[in-house]
Amino acid sequence: MTEHQLSLLPFYAGWGRYQQHLVAAIAPLTGGQLALRTTPQHWSIGMYATHIVANRAWFFHARMGEGSDDLTSLELWALGVCEADVDPCHPAAELVAGLEKTWQMIEQTLTRLTPADLEQVFPPLDDAERVRHAKLVEPALQPYAQMWVDAARQAKVVRPAVSLQWIIWHVLEHDIHHGSEISTTLGVHGLPVVELD
Repeated sequence: MTEHQLSLLPFYAGWGRYQQHLVAAIAPLTGGQLALRTTPQHWSIGMYATHIVANRAWFFHARMGEGSDDLTSLELWALGVCEADVDPCHPAAELVAGLEKTWQMIEQTLTRLTPADLEQVFPPLDDAERVRHAKLVEPALQPYAQMWVDAARQAKVVRPAVSLQWIIWHVLEHDIHHGSEISTTLGVHGLPVVELD
């Protein structure tokens, strides 16, 4: 008798619904609305969405090797946001495409993986890997990529190896955290928020 392998996807079913709500909130926004912030010190709606896309691509594609090569450009999409507080001003359609592309990768990964896979460990990113990834970014992001590499070298912090379980949880909590910031910013400006079930 063949043992049935239990997929991880049912355990994360709510994440897919949250993805739909996040996309629904971002899709109709204009460039001006995507540039809204709660305060000048906070990121804009577009910056948060860019950061969500990049985080998903970074952990699932760059670190875990999931998805196709067309996700490489999204891995460090938020470099300007994180390194220099620069709003890349991606239009809503581009942000939605990034959210949908990265969600498709996550969903396919969760469908394929089983609870036994959660213990898999991914080694820390070394300097050579960081430099390799920095060279893959589009030309406009190159200065920020160098800032990212330099900051890691100066900090001399060696991040620990992480498990698959940690990566999945981190990306999920990251989505929720920054999605709530998007929702708060929308609400402060009288726009429809990210709905919850």
